[in-house]
Amino acid sequence: MDMLTSFLVGIGLWFLIRFVLMGFYTVNQSERAVKTRFGRADRLGPSTLEDPIAQCLRPEERERYVYPQVRVIPPGGPYFKMPWERIHKVSVATMTVNMALDLEDPAANENGARLEAVTKDQLNTGLTGQIRYRVSERNLYAFLFGTKKPFVHVMAYFVSVLRQRIANFEAKTAPAFQPPTIPSSDPAINIPGTEMIGVSINDLRKNLRDLNDYMEQECKSAEARYGVVFDASLITGIDPPAEVESALAAINTAHNQVSSDISLAQAHADQKIEQSKRAVEIETLRAEAEMEPLRAQAAELLETYKAGPEVLAAYLRNVRLSLYERAQQVFLEVSR
Repeated sequence: MDMLTSFLVGIGLWFLIRFVLMGFYTVNQSERAVKTRFGRADRLGPSTLEDPIAQCLRPEERERYVYPQVRVIPPGGPYFKMPWERIHKVSVATMTVNMALDLEDPAANENGARLEAVTKDQLNTGLTGQIRYRVSERNLYAFLFGTKKPFVHVMAYFVSVLRQRIANFEAKTAPAFQPPTIPSSDPAINIPGTEMIGVSINDLRKNLRDLNDYMEQECKSAEARYGVVFDASLITGIDPPAEVESALAAINTAHNQVSSDISLAQAHADQKIEQSKRAVEIETLRAEAEMEPLRAQAAELLETYKAGPEVLAAYLRNVRLSLYERAQQVFLEVSR
């Protein structure tokens, strides 16, 4: 009887420790938790397709990435779970990782230091940069249960999008130069040297901001796909192969010299055009100043004529007398 009592007491203590005391848990400030009951997550009504995060998905992808909304346990506690329930905790803190890091093979990509990509002119270039991401609270089901290794999928998705963009990247065409003296209806004139260099690595370096903006836009769907939000992706360096580095440097130097010469010539031409405009304005004002007294005199004569022929004759006589006073000699016509 004593052995049976001891056995029952032991079973009771084990049950108390295992299922009661160990049933309490807490959630840290940077964590969120999801409870599963017999392997099934505690779900809410709508799916992720009814959430704004699904707007970034393409129409053909919407039915593929349909996940239920789950009840998220916020930070705090203590909470209690039953023995048949399991708590899945995940950190929602923002993390930063090198974009060249391969989570499955850390030795790949030069030990995670540089990511390789092929440009449209078949140059094998190296990319360096960082990715800042975090787990989405609005799609924890996709992160916890949608994929086995969500971060591996997200990194692979990012790298595939980036390599596709590098392989098809084309720089924006610079606007054609339009001389000010040519009417707007005439076609624009392309001046050699004002266009972008047709070398893909140069185009990529000059348009890093556009490339980063494109990656940020394309990766917005990762929240609906994998439950991971890309806060930012920053590509900081694009390095060409060593065998073409010197050639690219020479091309860039020549292009900078040509661009400088064109800018100086254009500035000189603009200055000459502006000086010509000012000279025309000055001569126009001078001619108007000389014409103003004549216009005033013509208006005065018109008003005098309207007053009557006698008034006009008297006006002419007075003008003639004033001229006689200033003249030194007068020649009069004598009729024979």
